[in-house]
Amino acid sequence: MSVHQAARTPSDRSVSGWYGLLPPPKAPEVLRGRHKADWIIVGAGFAGLAAARRLSQLVPDDRIVVIDAQRVGWGAAGRNSGFMIDLPHELGGENYGSSQAHDKKRIRMNRAAIEFSGSAAKEYGLQSHFVRSGKIHGAATSHGLRALHDFEGHLTGLSEPFEQLDAADMKRITGTDFFLGGTFTPGTVMAQPAGFIRGLASGLSERVEIFENSPVTTLRPGKEHKVQTLEGEVVAPRLILAVNGHLESFGFFKRRLLHIFTYASMTRQLSETEQATLGGEPHWALIPGDPMGSTLRRIGDRIVVRNTFTYNPAMTTNDRQIQKIGHAHDRSFKARFPMLGDVAMDYRWGGHLCLSLNSAPAFGEIEDRVYVAGCCNGLGTVQGTLYGMLTAELAVGTRHPMVNDALEEPPPSKLYPRPVMAVGAPARLWLMQKRAGREL
Repeated sequence: MSVHQAARTPSDRSVSGWYGLLPPPKAPEVLRGRHKADWIIVGAGFAGLAAARRLSQLVPDDRIVVIDAQRVGWGAAGRNSGFMIDLPHELGGENYGSSQAHDKKRIRMNRAAIEFSGSAAKEYGLQSHFVRSGKIHGAATSHGLRALHDFEGHLTGLSEPFEQLDAADMKRITGTDFFLGGTFTPGTVMAQPAGFIRGLASGLSERVEIFENSPVTTLRPGKEHKVQTLEGEVVAPRLILAVNGHLESFGFFKRRLLHIFTYASMTRQLSETEQATLGGEPHWALIPGDPMGSTLRRIGDRIVVRNTFTYNPAMTTNDRQIQKIGHAHDRSFKARFPMLGDVAMDYRWGGHLCLSLNSAPAFGEIEDRVYVAGCCNGLGTVQGTLYGMLTAELAVGTRHPMVNDALEEPPPSKLYPRPVMAVGAPARLWLMQKRAGREL
């Protein structure tokens, strides 16, 4: 088997608001020296920790080692908006949906992942980071209302419940008259993503060894797989790669993964006077009617705004890009909450998404006893959990029915040639975001 050298390792910039709200973690356990295990999992995000938890249930006497390049919760797992969505959520679609048959399967699988996470929240006392609150699709334009109408029609065809919200309902919930209407769906869980993932790692630490700040530099598959970091190595007969887009950094799925960054800002704490001026409910979560619009969350005395997608094939962003897009967040925030005046942002950050052109995951056994769970297509919380859980099932050989469902998915399709992607991907993102208009 070939040796896989890491072309790059994760290096996320600036602290996310979710991580910043947590107390400082204890000192990391860094991988040093030589270790032997039954299982190696690379990546301690939603996929990696779901795989670790499921393995600890299926093979409780096995030694399971998890290795992460950064602190748990610092990377992509702690940088998303925290929506664990049960319904179809195709970012490139007009109404977030696909074919009815595919969407019904996706709903069933997403809900299984949510229940798996829910059992972990109960087991480890993480209910404050895992709230079954549902979500709102909000529309600020006639275009957005048409998108909501299409979305509701798709849900009706799927026999899925929803509640229509008018402008008065939206103001009662959000405190702003920016929105013309909305659609509430009850099945989404709202997570504090960094808090949930750190709590999950802490809960698993009694059964699973977790090494942080230990970027993997080399993979040597064989009868005994060897994973090397700067200061240590682990050997084991079975290896799970749960690194999402960084699968390509190790040479897997070359020219098949689309590396997109999205960005968020979180306000400082709102004063009691500001909260009274705003009104509305203290906790709510909203995604835009148009997939390229602004996502919003209110978490008591803070508001998070997330928008703008950029094509970053080098799998990194920089402070300048984060700050530039932060100005767009400020404009979006002021348009929605003019009654709050100039509220400063405490945190600004970017996060890496991995998509494929055909919205397919990277899942399965790619070399002998080497398994992958990645390319979550913008749904890392729920699909990362799903494919991590199912990768463990596949590797152990239980043949869980949903493993077959996952294996029936096509592989990520090939990207267009690099010159086409270099011009076409940013242009398409620009056009889609331009179409969103006031929704952005």
